[in-house]
Amino acid sequence: MKQVLMPKLGDTMEEGKILAWRKQVGDTVKKGDAIAEIETEKVNIEAESYAEGVLRQILVPAGATVAIGTPIALVGDPSEPLEGGGQAGAAPRAAAATGDAAAAGTVASASATQAAGANGTNGHAAGATASAIATGERIIISPIARRIAGEHHLDITQLQGTGPNGRIIREDVEAALAAAAAVPTTAAATPAIPATPEAQPVAAVQPDAVVTAVPLTQMRKTIAKRLQQSMQTIPHFYMTMAIDVTRLGELRRSLNEYAGSLPQPVKITINDLVLRAVALALKAHPEVNVSLDGDRILFKSQINLGMAVALDRGLIVPVITGADRRTVLEIAREARRLAEAARANTLKPEEFQGGTFTISNAGMYGVESFTAVINPPEVAILAVGAAVPTPVVVEGQVAVRDVLKVTLSSDHRVLDGAVTARFLQELKRLLEQPMGLLVS
Repeated sequence: MKQVLMPKLGDTMEEGKILAWRKQVGDTVKKGDAIAEIETEKVNIEAESYAEGVLRQILVPAGATVAIGTPIALVGDPSEPLEGGGQAGAAPRAAAATGDAAAAGTVASASATQAAGANGTNGHAAGATASAIATGERIIISPIARRIAGEHHLDITQLQGTGPNGRIIREDVEAALAAAAAVPTTAAATPAIPATPEAQPVAAVQPDAVVTAVPLTQMRKTIAKRLQQSMQTIPHFYMTMAIDVTRLGELRRSLNEYAGSLPQPVKITINDLVLRAVALALKAHPEVNVSLDGDRILFKSQINLGMAVALDRGLIVPVITGADRRTVLEIAREARRLAEAARANTLKPEEFQGGTFTISNAGMYGVESFTAVINPPEVAILAVGAAVPTPVVVEGQVAVRDVLKVTLSSDHRVLDGAVTARFLQELKRLLEQPMGLLVS
């Protein structure tokens, strides 16, 4: 009997949520078959099976979240008995229908009990963590649950695991923290006074307020975690530059006349031209195409541009690899392909990893300028606004020109003002003399 494990589908992935099972108990499974749809921190991905045979047992129900490396199913020969002589069958799936986190924990507990019975144990693994400590047994806890518990100084020996085989999962730790926060303090209790005054959290909901609670998705949790980490650990500084893109607009119209007549027509956007210009500017200023690794600056041999794509459920940054070696048409095609894949939720892990610099464009929403948060481990991100007709002085005369504002957010641990200013000057030169985008 072979175990199917929760796969690691991203560099920062620590756990995954099973949204749906593509195969059911009794179905034939071949190597490469999509066996389950998994929600990760960035996208929903169909997990492939690396085992062949028949799906004998589902160990983790749809709706449950488990750490990477956790067994989620068993695949084997139809005549092969399950360990301990248990019967093959799918775990209860009520939680997927309700979407209730507490129900998901109950279902996971039922699955764990079933697995324990199949292994010849007493069938009460779930919720038995405290008794396991009393008998000297090892605590089974997911890595992310252990980290959260450690951050909040939570005694894991007092937690009851609802995951497979009594494993303590993230939901168990969060439930314990919520329960502790809900316990009222007595009037006689003397509050602890911290050595350094800290800001107290503000209640999100007033007691008489009517609200609808929507749990954070894995993507939104990751966005919150990474951006908070970025703002807390990276000293951002910002530089804004106004760029006359009138000639760039003229070039775009000419290119689209040509590109529209090709056997595989493609529409070129201003953002495609900005991507090309950024790639060439980074090639001219490799000191911006770096990352910080402790006390080392890592210069990247490739220019891989991340482009922020807004989705209904959050933000994802697919990556155009080797952007400096691609023509404008190639960048336009790749950018469109990646954006469509992102919106269709079909991006592969390698298509949103390995970026060295990110561009975030809000011009299509009419935003004239904004600042963006650096995407670690990168050291800069470019925020691009809308091209706005603006009166400017040209050779002593007032004229209306299309002006686009860009703002570069930089990591001051690595980059200084003069370096970022020179990078922006090169970007401005390329966009104001756009023929260089075609001949460079």
